Amino acid sequence: MSLSGIFPIDRWNFTTQSILTILSAEDYSALVANQSDFKYLKGDVIFREGAVPSGIFLIRSGRVKKFKIDNLAKEQIIYVANQGELIGYHAVLSEERYPDSAAAIEDSLISFIPKEDFIKVLHQSPAFSHRLLKALSHEFTVLANSISVIAHRSAPERLALALIVFREKFKDEVSDGKEIILNISRTDLANMAGIAHENVIRLLKEFKEEGILETDGRKIRIKDIKQLIKKSNYS
Repeated sequence: MSLSGIFPIDRWNFTTQSILTILSAEDYSALVANQSDFKYLKGDVIFREGAVPSGIFLIRSGRVKKFKIDNLAKEQIIYVANQGELIGYHAVLSEERYPDSAAAIEDSLISFIPKEDFIKVLHQSPAFSHRLLKALSHEFTVLANSISVIAHRSAPERLALALIVFREKFKDEVSDGKEIILNISRTDLANMAGIAHENVIRLLKEFKEEGILETDGRKIRIKDIKQLIKKSNYS
């Protein structure tokens, strides 16, 4: 079921999948001319907060979480990137160290693109620069909303919003009409929602009893998206 007309998903989710589609064949070839492909297993770190960037990353397959660690060693997931998305470009553009960390949440194939090639294509393609700037602007809006959620929403509302966003992320790999299955650890779900692990377990049980979802190990199936949206109290 599409969220169009029943939930403003763009307020809570962003993607960089469309950025590369603006490139001409020549510019795309220049971008990936010196790329290197790497396989990451679930849990493998791609880059760490504070490291000096030497390029950007293109997710060929799999799914990656971007996160920060606070002074109590607690992880907060700030974004989940899918196949076809770019990560790591913020630090390259700002010429600063990585502001966050990234790790695979499932086995992934990721291309590393040297920053020199990225900057070169950025300079020679105004359309690419414009699309990237637009993506950055939307990303800021989404992150501002996410900060507001952490600060002001209840635990059930946070979890409902996290489930809605994850549903949108997992929808990309499902054909129209097929069932969307969220395959996500309870720890990652807790770190996305900004609530305790034990609260996630308790709330998922409550949502299940209310007929909102079903669980099977790590897997979650949303049965009643309208009721889940009501739980999120997004307005």
